[in-house]
Amino acid sequence: MTKKPPPIPKLDKTSYRHQLHALQIELVKLQRHFIRCDDKILVIVEGRDTAGKDGVIKRITEHLSPRETRTVALGKPSDRDRSAWYFQRYVPHLPAAQEFVLFNRSWYNRAGVERVMGFCSEGEYQEFMETVLEFEHMLVRSGIKLMKYYLDISLPEQLERLEARRTDPLKQWKVSPIDETAAEHWDAYSTARNEMLARTHNPITPWTIVRADVKRQARVNLIADLLSRLDYAEKDPGVLAIDPTIVFDFKPRFISSGLIAP
Repeated sequence: MTKKPPPIPKLDKTSYRHQLHALQIELVKLQRHFIRCDDKILVIVEGRDTAGKDGVIKRITEHLSPRETRTVALGKPSDRDRSAWYFQRYVPHLPAAQEFVLFNRSWYNRAGVERVMGFCSEGEYQEFMETVLEFEHMLVRSGIKLMKYYLDISLPEQLERLEARRTDPLKQWKVSPIDETAAEHWDAYSTARNEMLARTHNPITPWTIVRADVKRQARVNLIADLLSRLDYAEKDPGVLAIDPTIVFDFKPRFISSGLIAP
């Protein structure tokens, strides 16, 4: 029986703004450092529809130099993309020296949306699952600092956010045919997520889970965790407080413990 997860405390707007401001100063320090050291940073942000990927990426990049910062959110693959090596369409977007790249969804589409919606064959799915870690480890050996985050939300929270998208004229651009079926396929997405995490979590490119039902807490805790994993000059550890019940490395037992939404 799945246990009830610990509640996520609310974060008032004033405290949130204060924490976010301090973290964004740290992000600027980080950027100065990796430009000076020719570092290559790649952050993958995955999660269900409405999990908050756009919001956290916006807060990360808000005050960074656009010349060295890129957000990649690829659309539907073309016929040429579908005929090429699966990872080929992602390779041109990988970071070069001095670049910070964030993938808003990534090659893990094959393990999630494509798997659930039948956009890939069983053979294509298994080929991906068997080769994705080889690909990622090759990127790490090339000098890319790669981090993978999965934003996890509950079904009631997703339903609430989907309704907000439908009724808010400023958010309706986010509504897609896939979004409309997200809740209908909730269990299938959970199964696909669990298999993806179990098979692709590893010591070199681990998955970090972010409980994202409370957007403010998800944002500040993810940013603090990201900063804590990277070395940079003038780091202020005092602003990098992380709640371990909100951000944590994946372990299979967290699925049954309730830390990961069923």
